[in-house]
Formats: sequence, C-alpha cells, structure tokens
Amino acid sequence: MRAAIGVIAAFAVAVAGVVSLVLLDSDAQATGSAGGLTGVPDEFRPWILRASHACQHPELAPALLAAQLQQESGFSTSSSLVSPAGAQGPAQFMPATWDTWGRDDDGNGTISPYDVGDAVMAQGRMMCSLIGHAKESGLGGDARSLALAGYNAGWGAVEAAGGIPPYPETQHYVATILSSMKKFEGALLAVSGSKKGVGALRRASSQIGTPYSWGGGSPNGPTPGFCDGTNGYLNGRCSASVTAGWDCSSLVQYAYWTSRQLPRTAADQYRATSERSISRDQLRVGDLLFWSHGGTSGIYHVALYAGNSTVLHAPRTGKDVQLAPLASAMPAGEYYGATRP
Repeated sequence: MRAAIGVIAAFAVAVAGVVSLVLLDSDAQATGSAGGLTGVPDEFRPWILRASHACQHPELAPALLAAQLQQESGFSTSSSLVSPAGAQGPAQFMPATWDTWGRDDDGNGTISPYDVGDAVMAQGRMMCSLIGHAKESGLGGDARSLALAGYNAGWGAVEAAGGIPPYPETQHYVATILSSMKKFEGALLAVSGSKKGVGALRRASSQIGTPYSWGGGSPNGPTPGFCDGTNGYLNGRCSASVTAGWDCSSLVQYAYWTSRQLPRTAADQYRATSERSISRDQLRVGDLLFWSHGGTSGIYHVALYAGNSTVLHAPRTGKDVQLAPLASAMPAGEYYGATRP
C-alpha cells in the first residue's frame, strides 16, 4: 500500500466458519477444519483465515489476502521492513492509514504494523471495507480489483478514475495479485470417491467462489449472463451481463455434464430426474435438491447435496458459489424435494 486512504465508513462483519468435507464413496465421513488456504507461513495462516472469516463479503477469500501479502512483503516479518514511501510491516501500512485500521488483535498489549496478527487483521478490515465500497460504488467490474486498487493507490484515486487508476504500479499490483491467488487456494471441499454424484460434486466444488450470474454458465464453464427485467440486477444495474459466473441450474448442468447431460433450467432438471425421487433421510452426495413457489412449474432453485446437511449451490445475484446449510440455503417452506440423476 503506497498511499494513505481517508476515513472509510464503518462496516458490519459476520463471522462465518469455513466448511471442509472429505467425502468418501460411503458418503458417511465428514470432518470440519479451516481449509481454503495453502502455501503460506504457519504464523500467517490462522490470521489470514480469521481475517477472511470476519468479513461479510465472500470476495475476501483467504487466497486473496495471501496473494496480497506475498505482493506487499513476501510474508516478511522483519522488524525493520519499511518501503521507500514509508509503508511498514508485512501488510505495508502507511502510518496514517494504520491509525485507522490497526488494533491489538494478537492481544500482546501493543498495536503494531509489524505484529503479524495485528497487520493481517487490519489488512482484512481495510480490504473488507474497500470491497464493500466497490460493490456499492456503481463502478461495475470486479470488486476485488477495485478494492486492491484502493489499497494500493487510495479509494479516492479509484473514484477519480472511475475504476482502476491508470498508474502502471497499481495496474501491475492488481493483476499480479489476482493471477497469483491460485497457488494459495486450498480445497474448501475435498471430495474423494468414484460414484457419479461424488464426481459431480467434485466438479462443482472447483467453482466455489465464482460469482452468481443470472443466465450465465455453460457445460464449458462460467460465462456472462443477462438481465430479463426482473433478475440479474444489483444496486439497480445489470450485473449479470458483465459478470462471468453461474446461476443455480447451469452449475448443476456443468457438474453432471461428463456423466449425464441434464437440461438447462431447474424445473427441467427436476422433470428429467424425477423418476428417482429421494427423501431427505436418504440423501447422498450429488443428489439434486429443489425449491419451488408452487408445484413443478414453480421450481426456481436447484442445489447439489454436499453431505453433512449442507448443499453446494449458486444462490443469487451478489453472492458466489458456496457451501451452505441445507436448512437455511433457501426458505425452508419452499423446499420441494430431491432427486438422484
């Protein structure tokens, strides 16, 4: 971070756990752990996960924070690390910006940009706020890119430019971090086994974190969608047309495409698989779950059963492909039934 940033509006945070499942052919074993991150020094790992989990915006993935730390300092813990511009510590905070975001998160009695816990949690708070600004700004595009640009150049520069500022350093900063995220991504859903449903869930799990896009997605991967007058809008703008991603049924179609070529919409997917209706107490990994506003023609959502009373799905505009509890993934009273492709 090379420039100080002004005071940014406070944000509310929701603490959420990360679910990591190991699914076997028996569909009987599942263990919880803090997955979703790999390739970082041990002393950074718990703080990166905590900072990510404390943010209400799913865009702030652990891998994004890790890639940013790699770019800022290479995970340096040197007590003398200061950039030519005066930025300090592993997350490279300017002193004035540190005064806004720094706290004694590690409980050692000091608030220091050189303490790993303090630095990473402050990085997470600032990035979470910037992502929120990006999503509310009406600028469009990738909220992560705009937030990273704000971290590097200041949010005022992003607003003035109407997007990523035309500074070579900032453009390189954003591109490098986004392109290096992959090497830090650990499995949020580790799936093993050979059954058709397990294979479908494994394929779908590779898309965790990909944005929802109404009408987007194909058997070949995520694509931009479209707006139909009602769906696909975010903050009054057509988000789907500029967002490469999935809607609920395209994700399911993609998941099963190599073993069964399901139709495109949730209602049609139910009709195509309804000959194998499954009760909730008989669910297996990869089964399809449906929600309806009334009858087969009212089916509006489909998800993949992920074991342990969780589902993997693309929920709605503004959200990403994610794991969620079955009981709260969609309105409980609108649950319609399950099938096994």
